[in-house]
Amino acid sequence: MSAQRLRTPLTELVGIEHPIVQTGMGWVAGPGLVAATANAGGLGILASATMNLDELEVAIAKTKAKTDKPFGVNIRADLSDAPDRIEMMIREGVKVASFALAPKKELIARLKDNGVVVMPSIGAAKHAVKVASWGADAVIVQGGEGGGHTGSVATTLLLPSVLDAVDIPVVAGGGFFDGRGLAAALSYGAAGVAMGTRFLLTQDSSVPESVKQEYLKRGLQDTVVSRKVDGMPHRVLNTELVDKLEHSGPARGFLAAATNAVKFKNMTGMKWTTIMKEGLNTRKHKGLTWSQVIMGANTPMLLKAGLVDGNTQAGVLASGQVAGIIDDLPTVADLIDSIITDAVLRIDSLAQYKVTDSATA
Repeated sequence: MSAQRLRTPLTELVGIEHPIVQTGMGWVAGPGLVAATANAGGLGILASATMNLDELEVAIAKTKAKTDKPFGVNIRADLSDAPDRIEMMIREGVKVASFALAPKKELIARLKDNGVVVMPSIGAAKHAVKVASWGADAVIVQGGEGGGHTGSVATTLLLPSVLDAVDIPVVAGGGFFDGRGLAAALSYGAAGVAMGTRFLLTQDSSVPESVKQEYLKRGLQDTVVSRKVDGMPHRVLNTELVDKLEHSGPARGFLAAATNAVKFKNMTGMKWTTIMKEGLNTRKHKGLTWSQVIMGANTPMLLKAGLVDGNTQAGVLASGQVAGIIDDLPTVADLIDSIITDAVLRIDSLAQYKVTDSATA
């Protein structure tokens, strides 16, 4: 573990050693990766959107068995059992609650009253202002370079707009992978960086080796923001399947969504009434059309096929643009060590550009 340290509002808030967050990637951020990140001094976030309540309890227990350091859990605020998940997190002593959608004020209050740090992910300054007014402790802001569901504004513009809008710690996501990025984010005023694809491409990631090699082969132009995966902007690797989806009509998308909804029901054991209820919640909270809700059934199964089963012909591979510049698979410990070491060196080196009065006299 790096002997170098960078103390920021994030490290102080969460009680971690390094201002680096491993994001809650569905099918990727399991107990092994989360614990490896925590043990290396960062904040690992467990992904739970594809888990039912019992599976989440098991995943939390497995993570706690592998580390005694702080970690987080990412949940969808629109799930019908979100209050039950929150009670479980409180009971199990989870340090951070991360949200893909803005949680309700009462959920934030319940978490904060029990010592849980609330850190929603947001994509616009106005959303940061809203969750801050509701009591969120910090926010993760992801620029358009990021993988998965993403916006159109680059991190270099989105980050300062959020920093100017709120007084709580802001963690920068989208386009980060090394010490240069961390140093730059801290210079902007961020409290740390959040990375997904960079952690996916480590030895501690459970993603099949063949799939990792597929990522490593790609260049900076090899991702695409598609609406054909689930009806919303979704940055993924540009594979043959994605290309076919991009050039297909709506009928194909609806048929795939219906088929995948059945698969998802069978995998999770959820009742159709529960699935419909959560579809209604998603439509309400995200302001989606019914066609987008139906298309959303594609996401879990298409990602599972690619990231778990390793079937790139039948699945999609969520990816940030940084995949095009990453060329190695370090351990999480080595990754975090190198990022911190490099960031400290780069921050120190900036002093050479400062001109003192005596130098100009």
